[in-house]
Formats: sequence, C-alpha cells, structure tokens
Amino acid sequence: MVVPCYNEETRFPATDFGRFLDANSNTLLCLVNDGSKDKTLEALKHFQSLYPSKVEVLNLQKNSGKSEAVRSGINHIFNNFRNIGLIGFLDADLATKPEEWVLMANYLDEHSRYGAIVGSRIPRLGADIERKDNRSVLSNIVKTFIRLILRTNFQDTQCGAKIFHRSLVPSLFGSNFNTPWLFDVEIFMRLKKKFGGNSLRKGVLEYPLLYWSEIGDSKLKLKDSVRIPLQLLMMYFQYNWSDKFKTKSGYSIFDKKHGLMLKNYN
Repeated sequence: MVVPCYNEETRFPATDFGRFLDANSNTLLCLVNDGSKDKTLEALKHFQSLYPSKVEVLNLQKNSGKSEAVRSGINHIFNNFRNIGLIGFLDADLATKPEEWVLMANYLDEHSRYGAIVGSRIPRLGADIERKDNRSVLSNIVKTFIRLILRTNFQDTQCGAKIFHRSLVPSLFGSNFNTPWLFDVEIFMRLKKKFGGNSLRKGVLEYPLLYWSEIGDSKLKLKDSVRIPLQLLMMYFQYNWSDKFKTKSGYSIFDKKHGLMLKNYN
C-alpha cells in the first residue's frame, strides 16, 4: 500500500495506521514523503521505527505532486519487493479506511481475471458515503467528460484507493504522468492503449466502498470547469491520436518533451 504524504507532520494518522498494521501482517506500507516543507519525513521515519518490517519510507527531495509520489512509491515496491503481487495506493487522510483497501486486495486476489480494482464512492443503502460534491454541477460535468474519453460507464475514477497486479506496473507507471490532478484517468488511458478498448470493461473492477468521508475541501472550483475538460481533451488526443501526428523527427506533436505539453495545474 503506497501512501503519498505532503506536510503531514501534525496530521499523519499514526494511530490508525498502527492499529491497521497490527491486524494485517501481510500488508507492506510504503510511505512517500513528497518533498514536505515541515517535519513529515521525521514523523514517517519514527513510525517506521515502530514497524521496521512492515513500513518502507521513500523520500523525494523535491515536491512533485501526488501523481509522481504515487508513481515513485509503486515503482519502489515493484523493483525491491519481487514477492509482492498486488500494489496500489491510498490517500494519507484515510478518507478510505486501510481495512477496506485490504478487502479490495483480497477480492482482487480471489478474482484473478481482473487486473485492477478501484474503490467507488457510490451512495447506496447500507453504505456510509459522505461526499460534498456528489450533486455538484461541475463535478457531474467532469464525470461526463471522463466517461466520454474512456468510452465506458465509470462511476468513479478519482477515488484515492486503487490496486493493480504487479504485471501492469511497467505499462501503467513506467513513465511520468502528464497531469498531477488527473493521473487516475491517465492510468486508465494507458491501460486502454496497451491492452485494447475492452480492457477497462473486462479487466477493471469498481469496488463499492462501505465507508468514505470527505476530508477537507475538495469541491471543484469554477476555474476547474474550464481547465479540467481541456486537460482531458488533450489527454484523449495524446493517447488516441498521437501516433498519427508525428513530426519529421519522429516525435508526436502531443509528446510531452518534444511537442504540445499538458500544463501542470496545482
């Protein structure tokens, strides 16, 4: 379980993670310090000293955003722990409980026909799902754009709880993501590009969470109504049309280093 951490010195849920590790001996926790400006690294290393065999701490010198912290953590586990078959990530605020992440991992392990499992915050009877943006017009617009570019009826691509078979890691996390905010969508664009149009419908399972609570203010702002659809559109062209728009030098005009570049919005 990879957990990206930025400026978590005073809010890192050590007690909750400790209780989780005490009850789950088969889970390795990889805490990634994303160039924090406070003493997050010291806090993570102290926690690691309490669970030396269950906790890895990866320190990124420069703040690079959640997408790169997740990517770095997943590749660290992939390269250094060959016996781990399922690798995923979870947000440090524990909006999704780590216990439910393990339930997802167990389900994926039992149903090998799926390559990935993603948490889905679907309000329904018996579930305790607290989402402030659930009826937001802007949120629904973004969801519609995501469904259109993925060409599948995804209910929730942005939940911070996802798990993948290690065989998918090189294809999905081998190179940098183009946007720090929409990298979840980019993961699935890469999956489709690598394995074909039906790979999402047949290979990815949305797992309805029992509990999820909004931590902080994550509502979409008015400016997001313009920039997010634009980023999604650029992402769509990059993964679906880039090979058809190559320059004489062999690079696509949508290539991050040599052509049009998706702007990194924070």
